Amino acid sequence: MNSTMPAQLSEEQLKQVIQGPIDVEWRYEMRRECQEILPNLLLGPFVASKSLETLQALHVTHIVCIRDAKEAFSVKPRFPDQFQYLVLDVEDNEEQNLIRLFPEAKRFIDKAIENGGRVLVHCNGGISLSPAFVVMFVMQHYQISWEDALHLVQNRRYCISPNGGFLTQIKEYEAIYKANVAHASFPQALRPVARRKREMDDDDHEDVAEEDRDRKRPLVAAQSQERMDMDMDAMETS
Repeated sequence: MNSTMPAQLSEEQLKQVIQGPIDVEWRYEMRRECQEILPNLLLGPFVASKSLETLQALHVTHIVCIRDAKEAFSVKPRFPDQFQYLVLDVEDNEEQNLIRLFPEAKRFIDKAIENGGRVLVHCNGGISLSPAFVVMFVMQHYQISWEDALHLVQNRRYCISPNGGFLTQIKEYEAIYKANVAHASFPQALRPVARRKREMDDDDHEDVAEEDRDRKRPLVAAQSQERMDMDMDAMETS
């Protein structure tokens, strides 16, 4: 079973992974093909998903089809009997919220690869929309910065260029995934203990407060009785 969890890489190994293959000469027509970004994760344009022969040669088993809703009539699953699809309808503009949609795509990709599959992620051109999803996936996969994740993807598919709005969200996602990692790494066992400790502390404070009130009551009563005695004495001597 293959896993999407990365191996522990040294700093030098990570640099090599980000740099990618150095013996590949990028040609313009390669933008119409798909490229392997991570083991078993490919990125490309819609045209790469239209050839059953190509998909079978690449051993693709799952396809993430990310399309502008206006393109649904043409950008659609071509071989639903051959592959498992996830279709995400979005608006291919800078206002589209990708971070909200990304978790569903990540779950689909993770599950596919964990079960030994190979995933192709595509949009219409494979330039802006689908690369933004793959950059976020790579960022969290290797737990690297958004710049390194972007360079990693660009060094395998040179033609990608997420629009300004998508790039902003890629930057924002770095803080989100790091917060999730930090939360997940916090020992679960300590959380209820800390909560119980606060509850016990609250109970202790209440007990102490009650004891203080109990101690104060007779003291106040004694002081009041003493003042009454003094007043009676004063009246008798007057």
